[in-house]
Amino acid sequence: MYLFDTDIITNIFKKQPAPGLLIRLAEIPRNQQHISSVTVSEIVYGACKSDRPAHHLRNLQELLLPSVNVLGFDSKSAFVCGRVRAELEKAGTPLALADLEIAAIALANKLVLVTGNTRHFDRIPELIVENWLT
Repeated sequence: MYLFDTDIITNIFKKQPAPGLLIRLAEIPRNQQHISSVTVSEIVYGACKSDRPAHHLRNLQELLLPSVNVLGFDSKSAFVCGRVRAELEKAGTPLALADLEIAAIALANKLVLVTGNTRHFDRIPELIVENWLT
């Protein structure tokens, strides 16, 4: 099962999404496709800053959200996030909080994180990361 990072979701809505991404998505059953509530927040933030917020928010509500399962940042994820954050800071390799929360949701739910930003997440040894944009 898979958790899609924000960059994967926003790629789908580009005028020319990555062809390999579309092929992979078509192969995965809908019940195995997840996004996080953190990704929803990032998409809303980006939409509200854009010159077409209504268009982007409509795409989110009418196209994306009915098509995927949304996982929240719950207490299990919070424990994982706190542990990983401390480990990364001790190692001198901190990560942005939103990325930590997304990674923690993937770890807490035993999901593969699909992202184009593998460099951000490779520093978390137990996290399984795949890049479907290449």
